[in-house]
Amino acid sequence: MPQPNRNFQQRPTAPVINVDDVRLGNISDELYAGIARDKARFIADNSGSEANKSAQLRHFYDELVLWNEKVNGRGTEEERNARYQELAPLIKMLNAKVAYAKGRKRVDENFDTLFRHVLGQVKNPRTLEQAKLFFEAFMGFYRAFKG
Repeated sequence: MPQPNRNFQQRPTAPVINVDDVRLGNISDELYAGIARDKARFIADNSGSEANKSAQLRHFYDELVLWNEKVNGRGTEEERNARYQELAPLIKMLNAKVAYAKGRKRVDENFDTLFRHVLGQVKNPRTLEQAKLFFEAFMGFYRAFKG
């Protein structure tokens, strides 16, 4: 029986972000402070030289802001809910845009995981606003950590 090659060195695996504490809906008082800071620090500390540049991440945040303004900008709660239902497929299409950026190595797996996790919890105008606020806080902290 052949002996295993003991000279083989396993490649170190990159740290993987834990997003379990990022919950929309009935939000924690730490979501926009401690949790957003922790996620920003993790991604800033574990980004390669080309992935996760502030301008690229800002692009996704800006688009989330745009959709939030279209949904929550005016009107009654009923009107906002109707607009959300109409625009939800386009809002969820942000997942495809992040995947495309990941394929081009503009964002890494950790940002992709975080963004998809947050966007996956957007179910109505209220959670869309919370997602926008989370990424607003995230971007502020990320900019501070990344310089």
